[in-house]
Amino acid sequence: MSDKDRINDEKVEIIISGQKATAGDPSVVAVPEDPTAPSKEVSSKRQSLSDIFTIFCAGFALISDGYQNNLMTMTNVVLKKEYPKQYTSAVSTQVSNALLVGEILGQIVIGLTCDYLGRKVAIITTTAMIVVGGILATASSGSTPLGLFWMMTVSRGIVGFGTGGEYPASSASASEAANEHTLSQRGPIFILVTNLPLAFGGPLAVIVFLIVISAAGQNHLSTVWRVCFGIGCLLPLTVFYFRIKMLNSKLYRRGAIKRKVPYGLVIRYYWKSLIGTCGAWFLYDFVTFPNGVFSGTIISSVVPSGSIIKTAEYQLLLGSIALPGVLLGAYLLRYMSRKNIMMLGFGGYLVFGLIIGCAYDKITKIIPLFVIFYGLMQSSGNLGPGDMLGLLSSESYATAVRGTCYGVSAALGKTGAALGTEAFTPIQNHLGKRWTFIVAAICGIVGILVTFVFVKDVKGDDLAREDEAFRAYLVAHGWVGQMGEDDLAALAAEGVPPASFDEAGVLKEEGPVTAMDNRDNANQDEKGGFEKGI
Repeated sequence: MSDKDRINDEKVEIIISGQKATAGDPSVVAVPEDPTAPSKEVSSKRQSLSDIFTIFCAGFALISDGYQNNLMTMTNVVLKKEYPKQYTSAVSTQVSNALLVGEILGQIVIGLTCDYLGRKVAIITTTAMIVVGGILATASSGSTPLGLFWMMTVSRGIVGFGTGGEYPASSASASEAANEHTLSQRGPIFILVTNLPLAFGGPLAVIVFLIVISAAGQNHLSTVWRVCFGIGCLLPLTVFYFRIKMLNSKLYRRGAIKRKVPYGLVIRYYWKSLIGTCGAWFLYDFVTFPNGVFSGTIISSVVPSGSIIKTAEYQLLLGSIALPGVLLGAYLLRYMSRKNIMMLGFGGYLVFGLIIGCAYDKITKIIPLFVIFYGLMQSSGNLGPGDMLGLLSSESYATAVRGTCYGVSAALGKTGAALGTEAFTPIQNHLGKRWTFIVAAICGIVGILVTFVFVKDVKGDDLAREDEAFRAYLVAHGWVGQMGEDDLAALAAEGVPPASFDEAGVLKEEGPVTAMDNRDNANQDEKGGFEKGI
């Protein structure tokens, strides 16, 4: 029996008003007494609760990611004090980059996993990796300081695999859940449960550090960094139970491709968007990550006597100034397009990077002023690419490849972060500290150009529309296979009318007429047309 015959035999058919429809058709009412239920197996109430918990759990989990991303900021300062000779700049870069290398691997592997095996499997895996890696980092030891640093490096790499995997897994699931639960507010909600927790992780890491060092004292620095590492294990555990109970989204159960993914067609269809999201994310992380990791070192170098407590206090001020940019970016979605907001943020790198870089010698003599301008530069990053890259990467690609494309984009970003971290110290040593900010300004210019040319100007439409257009494109180019899983599985070709394609088999400009469009037309008078996100 051929695969096509087997799929046809297994296909669930629903008879409504004398008409036959497949379970994958979004216009079908599967349960008359529960019209909004996605299928007979899953009630509307259960799906709705799962969507709500998915959104909130993404936020709590990504706080952990933000915490881990910023944990080394003050840890680098502490380890330098504890091991002044052994903890060289090379070792500091090694330990800091371990998280990045792990994140790159995690973003690609978990990005593929969450498309092939489901959002739930991927999210549970990432949570476990963060906890295991965090425990090992907390227990780091060695017969020599170098041995301790190597165990810390490996442990941080494991943590990085988990935190990197959270990017595509949590972000894709949160975007899909918000799309189902509150479409018109999908953009702001996505930012509030993704980039806001990530950005809040910076101040949180400093607050935890200040509390711990106040309790332990500056004579017990080993206790300080171990407790800070250990707290990072607790954050993801707070939502582990709810993640076990979650469902994959309706969009995923209807649009997943679990076998024979046509990656050649995916690249042909999304090549321009991939250049845009990958390139912009590379530039953003090239600037923001080293400036985050080494901001404590930078501030310490301009603080008299290099006081740890005073450095941490200024670091907290820096993170607090950067945080409102996230909220401002979410608010601006009411008035500006995602693409324009991202270019505005890159413009902030240009303006504030040049101000700090050109006036570095004078501005560093007034430490509060230096920290304020430094914070405004980071706030611009949060407002623009920090908010919009994740949102655009979750909206620009179809559900079948959302995790993969998001993961690849984020992985290119973390590659930029790793390169930026490696280049940070040589730039300081050979060109001067001012040039780290001038390079940020240059990246801002390039970021504006990349965004303008390559980034898709997404409007916030229902993600199901992109899924339908992508499905029609695959069918038009000869792909035959099954999409969806479990209760919503169906053949890709079903529901795609021949009129959607020209004689050469290419998708027409007006796009396919889908079951989603039919449903919208039927409800247009009642709802006033199709709802769009902000």
